[in-house]
Amino acid sequence: MAEVKFLVDVNLPYLFSLWHSEEYIHQVDIDPTHDDKLLWQYSKQHGLTIITKDREFGARILYSTPPPKVILIRIGNVRIKVLFESLAYRWDEIINLSRENKLVQVFPNRLEAIC
Repeated sequence: MAEVKFLVDVNLPYLFSLWHSEEYIHQVDIDPTHDDKLLWQYSKQHGLTIITKDREFGARILYSTPPPKVILIRIGNVRIKVLFESLAYRWDEIINLSRENKLVQVFPNRLEAIC
């Protein structure tokens, strides 16, 4: 059984093949009503990386020491198919960047990592 490493925020699709493994847990499986503070605390306690579209997490990690780390998806409101196509071909690179950086921002045309 793989260790959970990532927490997917409620604002991202639940049934999404990129995070359909034992390394990922979705907020819906914990408590979909958790506010950002509780989600942050849960991720900190469990050493998780938060995957989110919520810019507040990106701002918060800039003034914090991991855990948690944050993968901030800044692609905008797009259909699930477009989101998948935007992420799938570079998902391994995103995950690799998140290992060494506290914040990885995913834009439509680039990745940005901050230590």
